[in-house]
Amino acid sequence: MMLARHDNNQQPESVQIHILQLHDSTFIRWLYFAIGLTALLAGILGIFLPVLPTTPFILLAAGCFARSSERFHVLLMNHRIAGPIIREWCEHRSMPRKVKRWAYLFMTLSFGSSILIVSFLWLKGMLALLALTLAFFIWRVPVREAESNSNQKMP
Repeated sequence: MMLARHDNNQQPESVQIHILQLHDSTFIRWLYFAIGLTALLAGILGIFLPVLPTTPFILLAAGCFARSSERFHVLLMNHRIAGPIIREWCEHRSMPRKVKRWAYLFMTLSFGSSILIVSFLWLKGMLALLALTLAFFIWRVPVREAESNSNQKMP
């Protein structure tokens, strides 16, 4: 993966997955960085806490780091688990089918366990509504088939 930093007046050298474009203002870069760190921490917490989504926070962190910190952006893009998912989203605005299935599974487990644990009926209803909304969002994200399947020659 190749990342490049471009000034607003320069043309990109080649089509890239995600162009790193740091904000001109130091204050705004620090603001993006703070939001990116907060989103990254929320995403990490989402791995362990039910109801807190992980992927949207990681994507938000990647976007914030692209505007604030080349070092953190590259670290996140090169992460063995998050990197390929972020690249897929940046390049194709899609999710691999396998990731989508895992998202449905973990969403079902986390929301299901949360609904079983809480005692208030109104809270169970809100959790169910939130789960349905999230499931609808995930359902609407396009799935792109793996390139290796589409590049195979027919006999």
